[in-house]
Amino acid sequence: MQDIQNLPIDIQTSRLLDWLVDRRHCTLKWQSKVLQIREKINQALQDMPEHEEIRSLLSGTYINYFHCLKIVEILKGTEAATRNLFGRYSSQRMKDWQEVVSLYQSDNTYLAESGSLLVRNISYEIPALKKQMSRCEQLALESERKAEECLHGAAEQKEQYYSNCKNYGISGEDIQRELQSLVCDVPSILRQTGADAAGLLPAIQLYQACVAFVCDSSPEHVLPLLRHVQKHGDTTVYEWRVGKVPERVERNEKEVQESPKCSEDGEINWGDFEVQSTTSETNSGPEMTTGDIDWGVSLEPQAAQVDGISWDVGEEITETITVLEAGTEVPPGIARGSDALTVLENTETRNQFVDELMELELFLCQWLQSMDCDTDIVTVTQFQSAPSILQGQNREKVVAMVSAVRSLIARLTDRKMRHLFLILASPRYVDRVTDMLHQHLRQAELLEKKSEAWVERGRTARAERESLEPKVLLTQERSRELQRQIEGDLSRRYSNRPVKLMGTGL
Repeated sequence: MQDIQNLPIDIQTSRLLDWLVDRRHCTLKWQSKVLQIREKINQALQDMPEHEEIRSLLSGTYINYFHCLKIVEILKGTEAATRNLFGRYSSQRMKDWQEVVSLYQSDNTYLAESGSLLVRNISYEIPALKKQMSRCEQLALESERKAEECLHGAAEQKEQYYSNCKNYGISGEDIQRELQSLVCDVPSILRQTGADAAGLLPAIQLYQACVAFVCDSSPEHVLPLLRHVQKHGDTTVYEWRVGKVPERVERNEKEVQESPKCSEDGEINWGDFEVQSTTSETNSGPEMTTGDIDWGVSLEPQAAQVDGISWDVGEEITETITVLEAGTEVPPGIARGSDALTVLENTETRNQFVDELMELELFLCQWLQSMDCDTDIVTVTQFQSAPSILQGQNREKVVAMVSAVRSLIARLTDRKMRHLFLILASPRYVDRVTDMLHQHLRQAELLEKKSEAWVERGRTARAERESLEPKVLLTQERSRELQRQIEGDLSRRYSNRPVKLMGTGL
């Protein structure tokens, strides 16, 4: 019997309610009784004394039977003056809480409610709070990662912005002004390029001599534009096309013209168009008007009038109006339009110039390759009668020629010059480039704002997690306390045998 007395009673917590009902400690109708008890507790809470222990007991927890017992013990001290000779209390507060305790003890309802509360805390409340804390922690970590990614992306956008500005040859402080200032340097760059083309004479002569010897044809058609620039520099297209320097160069300048303004009565003001006569007019007739339009034409007395319009036929008016119809040829000696541009400014001739440079480069590379490889007896025999310029070449000279040609090609085809040529061709290209570069800064600013939003979101998640942690600790502490109280109550019912609630995880 002593061994049986010391044998513990193990109860699975998840089946605690079934165990209490099966052993008839509680009834199946305990839930309806609990509803009545909760109404009584709510009414009793309306009139509570100011007591620190009661305040801490009722804060942040669900009031159960064991709390009610403690409240009754406290009220025995606060309501001692209302006790009569028979040991009863006349205080309504004490009567209310004693009634609540009595209802709890009926059919051991308090055991069923305490078991249900413990199971709910262990199976739902504590796991839900922990899961919410885990989500907050995960959200905080994810927010930190996203914030760092946004900052990294913003740094990349800024780096790309300054890298693109460097490719354009600007600092990026004022893109539009800096790009426009770069265009001012283009003419001097092209003039220098044309001047440096003079150093290509040995390469051009070598190519011409090879064409004349191998193809037995005139070398005049070889690299015509390159030979022109090499000899004369970056001249106008007119000089390249005609073969002589123009007498006058008329470049197209942009003129801002104001649109006609309309008067208040809807009439168009065409301005004053006056025709001056070289003859002395001693007798001028009255001014003729047609409607409301003043043509500003001085009339002779014998001017004919038809339908109110003066068709004055001046006898000695010497002014004549010359109209150049569309397609009329430009007067000789005047460079106008595309002819007024230089060879390297004009897109078509510049492309031809670069093509001829590449053609010369290819020839020199092949010539250099032939010098590096072993030549057969036939090739040696064929070149015995070649001009001295073909036989007198060595590797160092040809390498220097290739380097000079590639330098000019790189100068005209690098990224910066391509953008400058596009700016020259279309001023609106500056706006597009400016908007494209500013897009990197706008994207960087947007990413920085997103980073700040993620940081704030992470801060909120951490604050929420910190606020949940005390709730979890309090719920765990109250659940452990409730577990001990249930185990103690059941132990008394079984002659103080040890009772253990299994699977609580507390």
